[in-house]
Amino acid sequence: MAKVYGYHRTSTMEQHLDRGIKAINDYCQEHNIQLDEMFSDQQTGKNFNRPDYLAMKRMAKHKGDVIIVSELDRLGRNKLDTLKEIQHYKNLGVRMMILEIPTSLIDYSSLNNDKDQDMASMMMDTINNMLVEMYATFAHAEMQKREKRQREGIESMKVRGEWEKYGRPKAIDFNLFVKAYKDVEEGTLKPFECMKQLGMTKPSFYRYKKRYEASKQEL
Repeated sequence: MAKVYGYHRTSTMEQHLDRGIKAINDYCQEHNIQLDEMFSDQQTGKNFNRPDYLAMKRMAKHKGDVIIVSELDRLGRNKLDTLKEIQHYKNLGVRMMILEIPTSLIDYSSLNNDKDQDMASMMMDTINNMLVEMYATFAHAEMQKREKRQREGIESMKVRGEWEKYGRPKAIDFNLFVKAYKDVEEGTLKPFECMKQLGMTKPSFYRYKKRYEASKQEL
C-alpha cells in the first residue's frame, strides 16, 4: 500500500522545525491526505547524509509512495545532489510534492481519458522539471553566498585577532554531557534537544557520545 511521508530540514539547532512541519500537516489536513510519517533533520543541506532523510529514503521506495516537503531548499541546497535525489524517486515511481511549487501538487489520475491524462501529465512534468531546476539553482546560489560570507567573516575575525576568542567552540564538561545524554538514552530527551541544551554542534555531540559509549565498555 502506498504511503505518504513528510520531510523537513533546518540548517541549525537555532532554527525551528515547527513552521515547515506545520505547513505539511496543514496541507495534508486540508486535502484529506493521511500522512503516515514525518521525518526531520537539523543539519546542513549541503549533502544528504542526514539520519532522518536516509531513514525516509529507505522507506519511500515503492511505486505510488509520496514525499511532501514545504520548500525545495528544505530537501537540499546542493543543486546537482538535489536533482539527483529527485530523479532517484522518479525512477522508483515515488511522487515528490513541493508546497512552494503548486504545479507539483496537481494530480491528473482523476482524468477519465487516458490520452488526456498522459498528455497533461507529460506537459506538467516538463514544467515541474523547469521549476525544480530554477528553485534548485536559487538554493545552491544562496548556499554559496552564505559560505562566502562565513569565510569572509572568519578571515576578518582572524585579522582582528578575535578568532581564538569567538571562533572556536568551547569544550563541554564530559560529566555534564553524560548527565544530559542519559536522558537521551531513557527517551525523555531527543538528541537534537540535548545538543541545543548543551550548545553543542552535531559533530561534537557524536564525538562525546562515542567517548561515553567507550567509557561504558571499559567498566
